[in-house]
Amino acid sequence: MIEEIRIRDLGVITDATLELGPGFTVVTGETGAGKTMVITALGMLLGARTDAGAVRTGAKAALAEAVVRLPPENAAVTRAEEAGAELETYDGVTELMLARTVNAAGRSRAHVGGRSAPVGVLAEVGQHLVAVHGQSDQLRLKSTAAQREALDKYAGPVLASLLSSYQADYTRWRAAVTELADLRNQARERLREAEYLSASLEEIDALELLPGEDETLKAEATRLNNFEELRTAAVGAHQALIAGDFSDGSDATSLVDAAKRQLELAGEHDPALADSAKRLAEVGYILTDIAAELASYSASLDGEGPERLAEVETRRAEISALLRKFAPSVDEVLEWAETSRARLAELGDDGSRIEALEAEITDLQAGLTSAAADLTKLRTEAAADLAQRVSDELSALAMADANLVIEVTAVDELSMHGADSISFLLQPHPGAPARPLGKGASGGELSRVMLAIEVVLAEVDPVPTFIFDEVDSGVGGKAAVEIGRRLAMLAKHVQVIVVTHLPQVAAFADHHIRVIKMSAMGEDGTGVTASDVTVLDDAERIKELARMLAGQEDSESARAHAVELLAAAGHPPRQ
Repeated sequence: MIEEIRIRDLGVITDATLELGPGFTVVTGETGAGKTMVITALGMLLGARTDAGAVRTGAKAALAEAVVRLPPENAAVTRAEEAGAELETYDGVTELMLARTVNAAGRSRAHVGGRSAPVGVLAEVGQHLVAVHGQSDQLRLKSTAAQREALDKYAGPVLASLLSSYQADYTRWRAAVTELADLRNQARERLREAEYLSASLEEIDALELLPGEDETLKAEATRLNNFEELRTAAVGAHQALIAGDFSDGSDATSLVDAAKRQLELAGEHDPALADSAKRLAEVGYILTDIAAELASYSASLDGEGPERLAEVETRRAEISALLRKFAPSVDEVLEWAETSRARLAELGDDGSRIEALEAEITDLQAGLTSAAADLTKLRTEAAADLAQRVSDELSALAMADANLVIEVTAVDELSMHGADSISFLLQPHPGAPARPLGKGASGGELSRVMLAIEVVLAEVDPVPTFIFDEVDSGVGGKAAVEIGRRLAMLAKHVQVIVVTHLPQVAAFADHHIRVIKMSAMGEDGTGVTASDVTVLDDAERIKELARMLAGQEDSESARAHAVELLAAAGHPPRQ
């Protein structure tokens, strides 16, 4: 619910803070005092269009702020969090701050949960917070989608369960229909793709590639291109280790061995020399191993030469041709080939997949058609009951001849919600054609129609706060009493805020707010009209009701009548 509203420099209101409670709150005041500015402020917070004309004369900007308390699972909380709002939750209640300013140039700014946000976000949050019914405000149930949703909620859990199952099957059916259409529409393209993949895989398989073969061949080609240099280096190093062409006849192995023996003889007298001898022995073993490896390497080169280099380069050229077509490396070509085999198998299975989809679509469509008929039946039954209950409410709201008509019309095409269309219509009197809500009725009549609908739907499809502006327009007497009574009934389930000029309606409220018009002095020294907003106590409330009844708040008879009204409405003044 809305816990608090602050209004500053909006219309004739200079600065006012309204602390709102649960239940039924009424806003009253003399004509021109600025009662509708409260509704205007709420409209600003709900993302309604504003212009510079809303800013109080002489002020730089108008401001509307509200503190809203909601259960954490409310959709408005989710949308606010998505917009980056900073929220506080305690004792199972989330507190949300909303703000909107419009400056004298007509530019508007919005804040949700302390964060700047587009005005559209306010509207998206607001649709889950407040339903406004006024002389020219948009109806909560104006759209066919909203009417269908309201009717479905009224129909109860049986329809909800059936609809959930239907929608799951509908989603699968649409996916199967789309896939089948794609298979058929793209048959030629898929055939061309299959031919391309088949030819490409045949070309790749013909080379019998090995993982990493391109890098292996590159290394071998480098070695073969430097054959003579490698051979000379290997032979020279081998000769140096085992003596050979050196003039002094000494080789590295022999010299190391001689040094080792000298140290071994002297090592008997000094452990340090013995340790050096051991290390030289290890060096000798290493030199012997290296000499053997160089001999083997030199021998291996004897079997290689220009012929092998030609083979390697030919193989590399074949592989390069594949790399240019498919991927930068052999490993990536092999990976592409693996993926393409799976895709080729999928393309080759089109015939069986089409048969399976056709069978699935037929089965799902039969089930959906049956379920849609069941949905239409349940909706028709619920529509008759809802229409009768609302029509009964209209009789008590000075619209005795009016009836709500809810049409549930079967259609040929399946949709996510079934195979029917929902329309809420108003028949102003017997014999007259039923027309869509919002057409053919005055603003006051339309507000009463919406009040009747909301009273009936409140138990199954409430929003946290309902606002009615001049819902009692054009009525009085007993009809006004019944309007007040039904607003109080609605307020048992939700927060209700009503702007009214009828004391019979105001008497039913749990909280009474008065907008008072005053004269004030502007900054330029000229007189201006301003308004203040006050929450009334019992004594002030009696005085305000007396003013509304007789225009004489100090009249004892008017005050007595006000006390009588309050008592009849279940709100006797405290002594």
